[in-house]
Amino acid sequence: MRVDDAWYSGDPKRLADVYRHQERREDGRRRLWARHRHQQAGRHEGRVHIPLAGDIAAASADLLFSEPPTFTVGDSATQDRLAELVDDGGIANALLEAAEVASALGGVYLRATWDASLAPRPLLTVVHADAAVPDFRWGQLVAVTFWRELASDSATVWRHLERHEPGRILHGLYQGTPEHLGVRVPLAEHSEVADLAASLGPEGDAVETGIDELTAVYIPNIRPNRRHRGSPFGRSDYSAPLYDLMDALDETWSSWLRDIRLARARLIVPDGYLRDHGPGRGASFDDDREIWQALNIPPTEGAGITLSQFAIRVVEHQTTADAIVQQAIRSAGYSAQSFGIGDAVAATATEVTARERRSMITRDKKGRYWAPALTHILGVMLRLDRVLFTPGLVPERPRVQFGDAVSEDPQSVAQTLSLLHQAQAVSVDTRVRTLHPDWDDATVQDEVDRIMTETGTAVPDPMRAGTLG
Repeated sequence: MRVDDAWYSGDPKRLADVYRHQERREDGRRRLWARHRHQQAGRHEGRVHIPLAGDIAAASADLLFSEPPTFTVGDSATQDRLAELVDDGGIANALLEAAEVASALGGVYLRATWDASLAPRPLLTVVHADAAVPDFRWGQLVAVTFWRELASDSATVWRHLERHEPGRILHGLYQGTPEHLGVRVPLAEHSEVADLAASLGPEGDAVETGIDELTAVYIPNIRPNRRHRGSPFGRSDYSAPLYDLMDALDETWSSWLRDIRLARARLIVPDGYLRDHGPGRGASFDDDREIWQALNIPPTEGAGITLSQFAIRVVEHQTTADAIVQQAIRSAGYSAQSFGIGDAVAATATEVTARERRSMITRDKKGRYWAPALTHILGVMLRLDRVLFTPGLVPERPRVQFGDAVSEDPQSVAQTLSLLHQAQAVSVDTRVRTLHPDWDDATVQDEVDRIMTETGTAVPDPMRAGTLG
């Protein structure tokens, strides 16, 4: 995860740190980010990093959750409350973050918690995979300990540990060093968790949830983990592996920009053309000067102004970089079109899906890991809501429907509906629902009534008009 995190972060310093003791690629060549650079005054870093890893993670999240999923239950009151939890809690945005992190680190945790001082409802939070120590049994998560470092103004490292078990959540504060967890101390010792200590009481360290289910869930990015077969952990999208390809891409771009730096036009002039600024002040050449006096230079010396400019190997570098990017994208399980590579002609959603078939397959595979996890954690949130905030609620396990990966072009939708209307093959109600799939039944009916009134096709209800006895 540390290697995956270094590439995902796009931070050259992290890359240099992580490869300090892994200097060679699989082919034996030295890695670009393993080479030591001794910075000199006035000399810039010649290595360039291209954030392909971040682009891959963002594309994975966009394919899954750019269109928010819908969650439905049978009970109408529970459905209304679930919609409130999803909308007010910003769950759609949390899922985008979680999917991007899962793509990079191989998995992610979703945690159900609550804070009545912030909101009168359960909260869904995202915990990155490198901030958790899980317990698995038969491949299923049975408990997990989340940890985070707290603010400190000294060399001491404060860590808050939060362990989720079925029915309860345990809290602990530890005082240690960067390498060691250290010793456990009372929660009141640090201001960031002091309010938690007050709510638990002087002797307590556990919060009873009131339900018998685990209030956290692990979602693997995709399985199996090729480096650790049999492991319940998912694998990163970079575990094809793409490390050498991304290193080669950075090396290609670094070489390309080095060509550009070396190809700057430079003038080579003899010493006689320089203007002396006095002892110890050096000399300079004014390249904007228009009139020059004759210089007493022997003709046999061949001195004069010489232009020096090298060629830039644009085609060679661009071809190499494009080939590396496309190979990395294929190895990660995506189509080049998902990254804007290829034909830029406008296309329908069906045509886009056909072009991006490999990306759609990867999306569907990942969706099968997300669906049961989302069903579980939202069901847990509804049960917590009944215990803590809404006593009369009837909790259910919601059904998950993923949104479309590719949004239809509005013009294409309008043309399709127009042709169906001309063929008298679709009703006004269906046309409105197709154009506005996120509207509820009442809003759809209001729009249908307005359309029929404006077009003169509305027929008054004789029972409401009082024409019949």
